Amino acid sequence: MKRGIYITANDRVTEQTIALIKSIRFYDPETPVVMIPYNDQYHQIAEVLKPYGVTVFADLEFIDRLTAQLQQTFGNGFFARPNVVRKFACWFGEFDRFLYIDTDVVVFEKIADHLNELETYDFICCDYQHTTGLTNVFTPAVIESGVLSATDCQDVFNSGFWGSKKGVISEADLGEIFAECAAHPEYFDFSQKTSDQPILNYTVLSRFPKRLNLVRRSEKAPGNWAGSQHFWQSGDRLIDPKVNQPLQYLHWAGIRIEPGCPYWEIWAHYRYLNEAKPSMQPVPASPKPQFWQRALRKLSLK
Repeated sequence: MKRGIYITANDRVTEQTIALIKSIRFYDPETPVVMIPYNDQYHQIAEVLKPYGVTVFADLEFIDRLTAQLQQTFGNGFFARPNVVRKFACWFGEFDRFLYIDTDVVVFEKIADHLNELETYDFICCDYQHTTGLTNVFTPAVIESGVLSATDCQDVFNSGFWGSKKGVISEADLGEIFAECAAHPEYFDFSQKTSDQPILNYTVLSRFPKRLNLVRRSEKAPGNWAGSQHFWQSGDRLIDPKVNQPLQYLHWAGIRIEPGCPYWEIWAHYRYLNEAKPSMQPVPASPKPQFWQRALRKLSLK
């Protein structure tokens, strides 16, 4: 049973990808990591990551076919960022059990240990997206139509961190799902340009009854969104005082990672681990957050 981690990256996100991989390797030098190229501009980052044991997804032809199928089904221009849907390739790669992690994340533990939950479940996630309702995932129409129940929709999740199993969905299943979604765009909230999250949620909530959000465990779980301001730093980790637990990972979803951003020092610690940290001046904070930033601040109550 082969276990591993997938990421999606290209040369444009080299810095944040290095930070993610360094954090993974600090706590776990062994678990295989495979990069799914976001587009054809990935060769530089692929070389940078080789010393960390990161390899490139083997079947690039499948990724091209998946991207073409998506565009044919929805039409060019439907998605703001169509290539993020390449993460669906995780179900067809080399790992029997896998985690998918966005590159605007750093981890604070041997994160692959959560793959043990896939002995019982077909899908796992770990976030508080469900506490904000359907925003950035669905519209009320998906419940009103009866396609998903209100109970199903209480399991909405963020698409930046999740895990599943190879073989629980086929390429034909995926084509059918794409067609269903394309036929009913009114079900989805793409208003803030989230391309993959609505479709991935629809896939899981409509097809995977055996699913688990790790934050719903009886022992509770810490938050993980960098827009949450109450975490406090303990060495090279963060603590969530609401549950008195260290964070498992931190996700800068919707937040530009730069000097002055939330928890910048934590990100910079992992990015420059074992190398000299350059001198960087904080960027002044915007005096008034934009609408999408205000909405994203509500993504986590933890």
